[in-house]
Amino acid sequence: MNIQEYFGRISYNKPHKDADLQTLTAIFQHHIHSIPFENLSMHCGEPIELDLQAIYNKIVRKKRGGWCLETNYLLFWALQELGYDVCILGANSYEPAQKGYGAQMNHLLLKVVVKGEPYIVDAGFGGAYQMWQPLMLISGKDQPQVPGIFRFMEDNGTWYLEKVKRKHCIAEHSKDEFPHTPELGNIRKIHKFTLEPRHVDDFQELNAYLQVSPDNLLRKKSICSLQTTNGVLALVGWTLSEMKYNYTEDMDLVDITTLTDEEVEKTLKDKFSIELENKLVPVNVRGLPPNLVDKI
Repeated sequence: MNIQEYFGRISYNKPHKDADLQTLTAIFQHHIHSIPFENLSMHCGEPIELDLQAIYNKIVRKKRGGWCLETNYLLFWALQELGYDVCILGANSYEPAQKGYGAQMNHLLLKVVVKGEPYIVDAGFGGAYQMWQPLMLISGKDQPQVPGIFRFMEDNGTWYLEKVKRKHCIAEHSKDEFPHTPELGNIRKIHKFTLEPRHVDDFQELNAYLQVSPDNLLRKKSICSLQTTNGVLALVGWTLSEMKYNYTEDMDLVDITTLTDEEVEKTLKDKFSIELENKLVPVNVRGLPPNLVDKI
């Protein structure tokens, strides 16, 4: 494994002498704009190994993406290589359908300390709730970013991350693809976590479980999402969603297209730069939201 090869994968070619916030932010942004959040391996018959060398080969050399366990573990390695004070944390994602947080830890994220100040860095949430910059670990402070306003709330040692949602402007030809849903308010809870340091081995059981459990969302949907220069692209099953952030004041533009099987493969190559070795079987279980815009 080589940090320069990783830099090539994320198209990063700036100086990185100091483990400072500016460099951290730049590397993080190149990472999320180059490496898709995706779970395609489980939908084309490939096992997902929670092993650094396997993840490096998949993401850096094969130009694939990965889910949180993979992409954040790769970022953890890169930041360690660059001398950052970084540790792994575990979170429980908020589940809108259940209107509560998952009972078990199901998300890997990072805490990075720069000049004594802690930041949360998470390249693996995907979709419209992906942060674009490291977030200061401060309770109650609004932190505006391009995707929206993020905020932590702390209660008795547990930290809660939430995002202020914008309204959606649905492109005219997409309205039939975007079913009306009841207004859920403008705050979207994302996950909760503690500052207990974790080791990647703490997630091995989760990694195995997510690949076989029929009840988890990642088995019910084939997902590939990538942050763009002005928004996010998401392919879920046969549904391609493109969101442009802040298209007008406090309004995100949403464009949704339904693809054929052949178009799915072409879209992965053209828009996500992914070429799969095995045949993908797209999945989007009926009765579940068709896109990543506001539901994941």
